[in-house]
Amino acid sequence: MEYIPAKTIVTKTKSDAWFGIDYNMNIYKGCCHGCIYCDSRSECYRIDDFDKVRAKENALEIIRDDLRRKVRKGVVGTGAMSDPYNPFEKELLLTRHALELVDAFGFGASAATKSTLMLRDMDILESIKEHSPVLLKVTVTTTDRELAGKIEPGAPPPSERLDMVASFSDRGIFAGILLMPVLPFLEDSLDNVLAVVREAHKAGARFIYAAMGMTMRGSQREWYYDRLKELFPERKLPERYMKAYGNRYECPSSRARALWERFAQECAKYGILYEMKDIIHAYKRGYEVTQLSLFDL
Repeated sequence: MEYIPAKTIVTKTKSDAWFGIDYNMNIYKGCCHGCIYCDSRSECYRIDDFDKVRAKENALEIIRDDLRRKVRKGVVGTGAMSDPYNPFEKELLLTRHALELVDAFGFGASAATKSTLMLRDMDILESIKEHSPVLLKVTVTTTDRELAGKIEPGAPPPSERLDMVASFSDRGIFAGILLMPVLPFLEDSLDNVLAVVREAHKAGARFIYAAMGMTMRGSQREWYYDRLKELFPERKLPERYMKAYGNRYECPSSRARALWERFAQECAKYGILYEMKDIIHAYKRGYEVTQLSLFDL
């Protein structure tokens, strides 16, 4: 494992609009899931050799000091730029020990992953849940094992990720699905979207947050197109993307509106949350604390 220097790791978010997260915590840099659509490959993030995972030097000491200095408690999110449960985490235990610190200092936790290794930390997440909100986001963009194996070659099959959601939900931990991206020409069929919703319902997912399309930026776009040529040579997908989107950043499915309407109907049918404000309200319910100023006493 290569270690890279860091001065701070737990940083204040610019807004808590994204799942109500107050702080970001990225312990690793790079990812080895090999997802062909990953936005973190974009040149704006300046991550060289993205497929190589590196850890931040003295991460646990830095996280301890960062949390100690925070005046305001809140939800600490991990998994924004790299998966916190990469294969190296099994031995390094950096994410696990970081969550122990989050627990010890009285913060809430949010994690986004494709890895079933998160099940290992069930005990810590249950401990955090005793005093603060916990939100677990598991990415599932298709239930098609063969397709998932092509576009997310280093990640566990969708069925295993859904089983993980079921395990957390059975223990009363607020867990759900990130249905994003929904890749145009590959995943933006009604059958695919509704299959994810139905399997999420079977797994007891509390929410599904969806984006009916994808984003593309410099260097990421070229990587994506190269992978499409390799994986689906007969479908001429890069040409179809270029014709539909050019160099646009936001690339919504041409069926986005119709897909969203049916998606929302299906979620409502099963009682699955899908609006951001509702998800935030639900997982934080019961943890609101009214703090009185000394001047009010």
